[in-house]
Amino acid sequence: MNLTIIQYNAGNIQSVLYALERVGVSATVTDDPALIQTSDKVIFPGVGEASTAMAYLKERNLDQLIVSLKQPVLGICLGMQLMCRHSAENDTNCLGIFDEQVLAFKATEKTTKVPQMGWNNIRNLKTDLFNGVSENSFAYFVHGYYAGLGTNTIATTDYIEEYSSGLHKNNFYGVQFHPEKSAELGEQIIQNFLALKS
Repeated sequence: MNLTIIQYNAGNIQSVLYALERVGVSATVTDDPALIQTSDKVIFPGVGEASTAMAYLKERNLDQLIVSLKQPVLGICLGMQLMCRHSAENDTNCLGIFDEQVLAFKATEKTTKVPQMGWNNIRNLKTDLFNGVSENSFAYFVHGYYAGLGTNTIATTDYIEEYSSGLHKNNFYGVQFHPEKSAELGEQIIQNFLALKS
């Protein structure tokens, strides 16, 4: 399988590579449009800040490339948020693949910390991305912003309020949690993504 990971100024790529190695798959990390365009599957990872990430994508015309892709694409964390219409993080217009808006968590109790860091459950699971994954399974999250609920929601999580921990539209998938850091659950989701048909 020809698998690419989109390289841009957002971290966590090494963790994704390690996770792919654990399931016996290698990937090319690149910002070369031709390599991305011709790959079988594309992973759009990310840990970082929305406006600087979008600026990097636009400088290299990767924003236009990503929305034009026809093969299965998986956005992770910031990658998923950048696939939404708009992020409240520095008032950033994003790729607009998903209709959902990205909002900031607002702590309402002294015991609720922002960002959310650690394990939380995912539920209301839909699509083949979650084949073999049980309702209320625990995944690993690190984020201060979240995608609201909408027509593209395929998984939900509660933290301060209910939000989209998974999104899907056409060939585009996104997860707010980090499958590469979510043990057996994450490996299952990665394998499910790799098994998706174009």
